[in-house]
Amino acid sequence: MNFFDRLHDRIRAVDSVVSVGLDPDPERIPDHLEEYDLPRWAFNRRIIDATHEHAAVFKPNAAFYEDPDGWRALEETIAYAHGKDVPVLLDAKRADIGNTTRQYAQVLENVDAITVNPYMGRDSLQPFLADEESGVFVLCRTSNPGGEDLQDLELETGEAVYERVAALADLWNENDNVGLVVGATKPEELEELREQVPDLPFLVPGIGAQGGDAEAAVEYGLADGVGLVNSSRGIIFAGENQGEGFAKASEQAAKRLKKRLNQYR
Repeated sequence: MNFFDRLHDRIRAVDSVVSVGLDPDPERIPDHLEEYDLPRWAFNRRIIDATHEHAAVFKPNAAFYEDPDGWRALEETIAYAHGKDVPVLLDAKRADIGNTTRQYAQVLENVDAITVNPYMGRDSLQPFLADEESGVFVLCRTSNPGGEDLQDLELETGEAVYERVAALADLWNENDNVGLVVGATKPEELEELREQVPDLPFLVPGIGAQGGDAEAAVEYGLADGVGLVNSSRGIIFAGENQGEGFAKASEQAAKRLKKRLNQYR
């Protein structure tokens, strides 16, 4: 079974398309966890315990782990999530050429899926695309305002850059392992991209702290019921000022988002 087959089964098992982003900003981790050897791991473990019944995947962002203790915390987090039977999608936005990208792709030995950047073209993604069992989410239309600087540029064909990225990703999907990252802050673009690539699952960020459209995220983000809608800060920091009760607040936030999204599934 490839990643999207496994994700399909996971979505059915927990009746959820929620992706819980594990972005443990050290400045926002509760003070009582600072006494632990790896505070980020201590934080993530409690979030996983509280939310795994509502999570289709856990999505750690590599930026929050790029130091020696962080990589140790990430390894523990991945193993623990897998112990709860939850797939792990590493949000790393990797890509390069030659031996460098082959090294980047080795992370797929430990995680189930990864986000990649298509800016350098197919050869920069080939080691990821060739891994038939892992998921590859190609950045297409991001939810940040500055994404327009490049993604909206019109090509000679009349299509926007992000539309060309979607078309290329569809061509690269030879192993049925490719999805797209498409933000939820512009629902009309979600709809247009779904029409363009009807079979590619979307990872839809921008729900929660960025105020994205939940209904559009579900209506257009899923392909045959498979896709992911991510919330990071809106879940993991829902109980930021509640001390040791932070994990319970995260559980409630994940449950609310699951219920909200399921209205439209």
